[in-house]
Amino acid sequence: MGYGSWDDRAYDAARTFRAAKGLDDFGYTADMRSVPWDQWKAHPTLDPKGVGMRESRDSDDHGNSLPIAVLFDVTGSMGSVPRIMQEKLAKLHGLLQRKGYADDPQILFGAIGDADSDRVPLQVGQFESDNRMDEQLRLILLEGGGGGQKSESYELAAYFIARHTVTDAWEKRGRKGYLFVVGDELNKKRLTARHIREVIGDDVRSDIKVDSIYRELADRWHVHYILPNQSSYYRDPEIAEHWQGLLGERFLRLDDPAAVCELIALAIGINEDRVDLGAGLADLRDIGSTGEADAVGKALAPLGGARRGRSVGALPAATGTDDVDL
Repeated sequence: MGYGSWDDRAYDAARTFRAAKGLDDFGYTADMRSVPWDQWKAHPTLDPKGVGMRESRDSDDHGNSLPIAVLFDVTGSMGSVPRIMQEKLAKLHGLLQRKGYADDPQILFGAIGDADSDRVPLQVGQFESDNRMDEQLRLILLEGGGGGQKSESYELAAYFIARHTVTDAWEKRGRKGYLFVVGDELNKKRLTARHIREVIGDDVRSDIKVDSIYRELADRWHVHYILPNQSSYYRDPEIAEHWQGLLGERFLRLDDPAAVCELIALAIGINEDRVDLGAGLADLRDIGSTGEADAVGKALAPLGGARRGRSVGALPAATGTDDVDL
């Protein structure tokens, strides 16, 4: 995937049309709410069951593809945050290119729930370079569930990205992609083989330790976790300690959920050595994101202090020996 080009005008026109017609930006969610809960399911284009690989490939239009995956928690504890983010996330591609933070970004969107209690615990789109990424977002089901135990199935999403994506950036150039998980809770205590079989369809017979799958993921991806304000556990120290233990300075606390697009773009620009924090915040103010710049500056302070050109917050390499028997 990853053909075509993003068009801000087409995106704005589509939003204006939906508003005029009274159509929900998350149209698939509206459709599902008209049927009984036990009939809810992922849209076929976002269902991870039986997927071979999600691919980010070079093309004639985009010869230096950079894969970016953004998956956000859609359980009840996130409140209105997913809708706030949807208003901004679809413009992420344009911001990356306008400021030169990435030459040929290809963006995949997805959603995370609870494999213990939700009908749809994982949704994963395709890597796109054009306005189809907005279509992906609008097909996400905002289930609003969750199990109420302060953990969601982030580790299941990590498994999918680690084992069901293939990118030319890595295969041709040895360049990692970028994964941003937006949520407010803990991983499950372990990645269970049952969840992998039921949700993704892989014939896995042993559970996997959570830290092991994140180390495996970090072999090919720069992994970030964004904890946005207006979610239930924004100020919970246990959440911060958990994610800092896994990701170090790539745990990012965001005061303003509406700044998620700017935060992701600038985090990529800094790590790609295209801009430093000060210049990046000036870029945001230049495009009218003055309020967002303050929140982004605070969130990225740990990354902004790193030496330019260094890959910051790297995780240890996976050992491949951390599976546990059922």
